[in-house]
Amino acid sequence: MSFRRKLSAILTIVDILVIMLVVVIKNNITVNKIEKKDTVAAANVLMNSDCALDIYRDKEIEEYIESRPVIVYDDMTMDELAAKLDRVLHSTMSGKGYLVASYSLEQGVDPYLATAVILLETGCNSTCSTMVNTCHNVGGQKGSGCGAYALFPTLDDGIRAFVDNLNRNYFSRGLTIPETIGPKYAESKEWPTKVNNYINKIKNA
Repeated sequence: MSFRRKLSAILTIVDILVIMLVVVIKNNITVNKIEKKDTVAAANVLMNSDCALDIYRDKEIEEYIESRPVIVYDDMTMDELAAKLDRVLHSTMSGKGYLVASYSLEQGVDPYLATAVILLETGCNSTCSTMVNTCHNVGGQKGSGCGAYALFPTLDDGIRAFVDNLNRNYFSRGLTIPETIGPKYAESKEWPTKVNNYINKIKNA
């Protein structure tokens, strides 16, 4: 039974009780004289609940609440956010929107900013760089195995390492916007502006 139908049924029971009360008063009779068949429906509902709030513990109501879409970021569900990121991630990064979105949120990183840095540093707005295709390195992560940059076994590993780096060295230290991340992340003074431009592009995707 739907929530609306349940609510309608409960209101109907209340109406019945009110009518019965009026009849009782009008005819000056006791409650004991009211026929059982007139109150059994109300009793079955009301006697099994301590208060009206117990209605919300009903299994069907819980299932209804659980079935509602969960908003995770910018008034979007996870699937909607992933689809938005996928609209700007191309080439080797195609279809990685869900991983970027879910792992960024899990690590407390802004998924728009993470995606913007990927687009700026590795060019996956059109064709991903050799760094991505050969080293599975997104975001230009320093290290070894690929010249002066880190080499990762798979692209998913590279994406997670990139997000971990943003969390560990920036977001967890209060550096959460391009203007505060830029001086530490890149040498170019134009870096924050370029990242913000990509963020706006993602928002409008």
